Parts: sequence; C-alpha cells; structure tokens
Amino acid sequence: MSESTGPDSARSTEKDPSDWVTGDEPATGAQKSYLGTLAREAGEDVPEDISKADASRKIDELREETGRGQ
Repeated sequence: MSESTGPDSARSTEKDPSDWVTGDEPATGAQKSYLGTLAREAGEDVPEDISKADASRKIDELREETGRGQ
C-alpha cells in the first residue's frame, strides 16, 4: 500500500465538507485569503459570505483549475 493512500494517510482521514459540524460557519481568514489568491489566478469571483464547507470545495476546485493541486 502506498504511503499517500494508506489507512494512515491524510487523505483517508479527511471528512467531506458536507459532513463538517462547523461547515455552515463563515469561512476562516486563512480560507478566504487562499481562496482569494486562487480566484484571482483563475479569473473568478468568490462571494464574501462563503461558508467553511463551500470555501473548502471551491479551494479544491480552483487548485485543480490553476494547477496548484498537483
């Protein structure tokens, strides 16, 4: 089993953002900052009142789109 996909990998312990207890809370400052950087690179706008869960999903999407997710 490879290290990046084994049972102790970070990926295997991540919860889906829709399952987060605090997912409906406003995005954190760090999320907003990183999301802003990615959105500028992708030429997209992000709502200021985005939730933690939506910010996480959008970060994943934009990381893939901008090539930062590799």
